[in-house]
Amino acid sequence: MPLTDLPLEELREFRPPITEPDDFDAFWRATLAEARAAGGGRAELSRVDGPINRLVVEDLTFPGFGGDPVKGWVVRPESDAPLPTVIELVGYNGGRGLPAERLHWAASGYVHVVMDTRGQGSGWGNGGDTADPHGSGPAVPGFMTRGIERPEDYYYRRVYTDAVRLLDAVAEMPFVDRDRIALTGASQGGGIALATAGLVGERVRAVMPDVPFLCHFQRSVLLTPDQPFMEITRYLAVHRGSEEDVFRTLSYFDGAAFATRAAAPAFFSVALMDGIVLPSSVFAAFNRYASPDREIAVYTFNGHEGGQLHHWQRQAAWLGARLLPGNG
Repeated sequence: MPLTDLPLEELREFRPPITEPDDFDAFWRATLAEARAAGGGRAELSRVDGPINRLVVEDLTFPGFGGDPVKGWVVRPESDAPLPTVIELVGYNGGRGLPAERLHWAASGYVHVVMDTRGQGSGWGNGGDTADPHGSGPAVPGFMTRGIERPEDYYYRRVYTDAVRLLDAVAEMPFVDRDRIALTGASQGGGIALATAGLVGERVRAVMPDVPFLCHFQRSVLLTPDQPFMEITRYLAVHRGSEEDVFRTLSYFDGAAFATRAAAPAFFSVALMDGIVLPSSVFAAFNRYASPDREIAVYTFNGHEGGQLHHWQRQAAWLGARLLPGNG
């Protein structure tokens, strides 16, 4: 597959204007306040018996947007002391799957929390367990256009809020060191991690957006040659005249806008032959990222798979230097 975007030297200087509505911050303050006021009870953990018997495995249910129950997994070492924690968000149409799918972080000494993505979990992997009880108007199959005519109704308003509410819940868990919480995720998960970092500021110590999706919507919708951004293209091809409303909605959910509000050190990745997430959309967020402590790993000859476990090893070294005693 050929390079899908600008040359690397141009990507490193790519700082396009990103449309931000005047009420961006007020919109998100109100959204999160509404979600917290909705209640839904405390997070619940239930220990899971199974073949993983050298780590603690727990089924998690926590209140997300609207107080809706959202599922997750917690996998962690046995410890009498609070541990550094990694919250992982999942890629597009994947679910939390099974605990055995992701043991790397727990085996490395971290509490590892995986969030199910509401309504998703049937496109790949081993399934999801969280419903999205909120409807939308007409939409293209998939999730990108659900409620896209109004920011208040847009699908990712609920998902981003779920991730912030998960952080609220995780910070109260007795085995979590609330001063050493990191966010990570690949593709959609990277985009959700980036948005969450922008919404919570210094409440997280690090963020690792891996080939992050959901950035620079204007360019991505116009130029990305593959799904899922093409869901929006197809919607606009039918709903002629909706372009202004659609892009206004998307301006509240752009990872490049959240990047300017993020305070935590960040370790991004990008793949230069990626036809699902354009490299320029990743650099649009990376080059605007607010913390001076930021790095990006470039995988020149990879598509959307990026660095895979090679990149995880780099993440583990980078994060260990910031969160594990004796590694700094």
